[in-house]
Amino acid sequence: MAYVSPEEIEQAKQMDLLTYLQNYEPQELVHVSGGTYCTREHDSLKISNGKWNWFSRGVGGKTALDYLIKVKDYSFLEAVETILGRAATRPPVFHAPKQEESRRLLWPELSDDTSNVARYLRGHGIHPVIINYCLKNEQLFETKDYHNALFVGYDARGAARYGNLRGTVGAYKGEVSGSDKHFSFSIPGESDTVHLFESAIDLMSYATLELFEGHVWRRDSLLSLAGVYKTKRKNVVPIALEQFLKDHPRVNTLRLHLDNDEIGRGAVAGIVSGLNGRFQVYDEPPACGKDVNDQLKMRVGIREKEAYCR
Repeated sequence: MAYVSPEEIEQAKQMDLLTYLQNYEPQELVHVSGGTYCTREHDSLKISNGKWNWFSRGVGGKTALDYLIKVKDYSFLEAVETILGRAATRPPVFHAPKQEESRRLLWPELSDDTSNVARYLRGHGIHPVIINYCLKNEQLFETKDYHNALFVGYDARGAARYGNLRGTVGAYKGEVSGSDKHFSFSIPGESDTVHLFESAIDLMSYATLELFEGHVWRRDSLLSLAGVYKTKRKNVVPIALEQFLKDHPRVNTLRLHLDNDEIGRGAVAGIVSGLNGRFQVYDEPPACGKDVNDQLKMRVGIREKEAYCR
């Protein structure tokens, strides 16, 4: 049985998919626009910003190794040997993408009918008032090909800069090619307070809960961080939050509604440490369930209420 060393495995992992295709399978590479490419075999497999995403299958990755295993059905050993063998025969030439091109959004074709997205969000307990507000303000769309929910983030000039995709059927999650997480999905308010969430659906769930309580749900700002991640660093302020605070200098109070899990709790600690006392910060995790949407589902009876709730 063939053997590859840990060092060889690490070497194979260093090659990104764009570099691999440019050097060893250029006939398979199709330039779409800006810094975005797709493959000739799979036009829904997009490559951008050092990552690739096969939208029709809901899989993605960063490396050529990921691609050979997940798309071409190579075994792990076959994939490593293929990359190392080709690199040994002809060392790869790396092409640095132009920064401005890599940030160009590649929007999917949009559907005129948003009924699938509306039904999907109502199934998560989100109130039609919140859904219709986001649709009217062009912060929420439905894609034409796969009927994904598309949550859009804008910069201070009103230009769309970020797109988060969520499958209305299945568990697909992704981002529009060229998205900039500095400008994630948000609903700016009028007060000096911003509420933080891990996802757009959690944000809309909180807005629904505020509506149920008879509160003015648009008074405070609501910001999705577009996910948080486990890190060894202890003072990490997400780039979406940094940008929002820069664009909204009146904000002096943050209320954190991140998930009730290890990653969510760690993210809270990182934000508190990273802000270093410059703002009033309140940790307000969901009273029930893993996230705010779980809490909403229990409130409306979609999910059974847990025995213990805060």
